[in-house]
Amino acid sequence: MPTSSTALNASERATLDVVIRNAEQACRAEISVFLGTATGNPRQFATSLHNTLVLPARSVLVMVDPARRVVEIVTGGHVRARLTDEETRQVVALMTEHFAAGDLAGGLTRGIEQLGVLAKD
Repeated sequence: MPTSSTALNASERATLDVVIRNAEQACRAEISVFLGTATGNPRQFATSLHNTLVLPARSVLVMVDPARRVVEIVTGGHVRARLTDEETRQVVALMTEHFAAGDLAGGLTRGIEQLGVLAKD
């Protein structure tokens, strides 16, 4: 899981790791999170990160840049067949609600849980 999660404390990171593992088991896809500074175009940055994953076709990358207030979700082809663009927009909206309230860990947790549910086979 590529992460740069300096904005989360150790307990929040541990909780997020469990949530990711559970979501991955539910949807049979790799879920990775990048929390940090996105350089350049955020979508291109997230896509380039996604392309470095071991199995990009079976992966989901969630990229959050809190300073720029940007969230991107990139899905591989296998996952995209089960997870629509509209569903990813709904997940982004759910996460940003929490982020706007100052709850970064809660937004990531709820969003990843929802991805696991929506991307099930």
